[in-house]
Amino acid sequence: MSKRITPSQLLGEIGEAAARLRFLSMGFQFDGRSRLEAGIDGIAEVMLEGRPLAKMIAVQVKARERGDYASETATGFSYLLKSSDLDYWRGSNLPVALVVYRQSDESFYWQEIPRGVLDEDRRLVFDKTRDVLDRTAVDRLAALTVPKNGLGYYVPPLGDGEEALVNLLPITLPDEMYVGTTPYNGSKAAKLLLEGEDPPRFDWVIRGGEFWSFHDPRTSACRHIVDRDQVEAIDTATLALHEDTTEQHHFAFLLRDTLRHQTRDDLSWSKDRKLFYFRALNENETRAFAYESARKKTSSDVVNVAYNKKEPDKVSFVRHHAFMPRFERLGDQWCLAINPTYYFTTNGFTPHSYPAALLSGKKRLDNSGSLRGQLIMWHRLLTKERGGGLGLFDAPSAPDAILKFGEPPKVQLPRRVPEDAWGSPKAKPEEDEQRGGLLL
Repeated sequence: MSKRITPSQLLGEIGEAAARLRFLSMGFQFDGRSRLEAGIDGIAEVMLEGRPLAKMIAVQVKARERGDYASETATGFSYLLKSSDLDYWRGSNLPVALVVYRQSDESFYWQEIPRGVLDEDRRLVFDKTRDVLDRTAVDRLAALTVPKNGLGYYVPPLGDGEEALVNLLPITLPDEMYVGTTPYNGSKAAKLLLEGEDPPRFDWVIRGGEFWSFHDPRTSACRHIVDRDQVEAIDTATLALHEDTTEQHHFAFLLRDTLRHQTRDDLSWSKDRKLFYFRALNENETRAFAYESARKKTSSDVVNVAYNKKEPDKVSFVRHHAFMPRFERLGDQWCLAINPTYYFTTNGFTPHSYPAALLSGKKRLDNSGSLRGQLIMWHRLLTKERGGGLGLFDAPSAPDAILKFGEPPKVQLPRRVPEDAWGSPKAKPEEDEQRGGLLL
């Protein structure tokens, strides 16, 4: 029996070749993979005026000869992803773009495969105007290579010039800190404080019988867990600028626990998620936070109650503004990296059992303005200043704060990042300030 090449094999090769030609015509490099590929047909590399940028996008092409897509209309259609493909793409260290190609009308559409998607998010909805794969998609595709989290990153320039804020808040440390010895480990010490009659405080760290804190433990409930005659005040720089990596990690833990104590009236700490989030004041009740934004006085719903669409009186979930903290030393300067996110509960207090899908949907709505606004909001909270200074970040930190936070660094970008590069619909101006913000 003679060998045969099936029509589906031919169509697959035609689709990959057509996609390669389309990416090249848009100014990207495109390298196809071998026949051993399991779900990635090629790698597209972003170029700027012919200069490769080493910014890679994994591309999977789905081709058909003719016929309508699911639920296709004049404006859009949907596409159901296979579970096996999703399982494969989830492990990618590159952003993954799905390209759908129809040979009969030579149409190309594309969308990013959402990272961390769940099974219930398998259906992609395509907009025939927004999701066309042509030169209008260059900025959005390039934006896929921009990390949305991390320490002190900034968005690379793709448009006209603008000023950006970096998501770092410099920390001014106390001149002195206290060290001593203790016969207890951390868990035993915490238990003793909780069982005691004095108000407990936990802005300290214990390691190997050594106690560190920025407050004098002899003046608080902590006097019960230290050897009082061994406590001494030392220059903070002695430990803050230590060159040993283990000592730096130990100091970073102290900064985090000190921040927990300092913000305890407004924020809760999620040990599982490793994030701070706004406390709910009452069950199933919205909480607003008023502060001075970049342009005006504003208020943001930092605890928001979402109701069931089918049962308007039933609460579906409660969303809390949150951020993941990361303390890093840059030279001789300690900084707090603010990575905004959201925390979900069922009623304001009980953690939601399935927050991943809710977080994914909310993150897709964030744009540059909302992220910038959220960075400003967190700065206002951490400095205990709601605004009123001469400039955006002129407000000083609260006088009784142990850790004081400065303004985030600014970066002058030679070109502006277009809003559509964030892959989210534009918000109304009044919504833009209230969503929250990061770097921009």
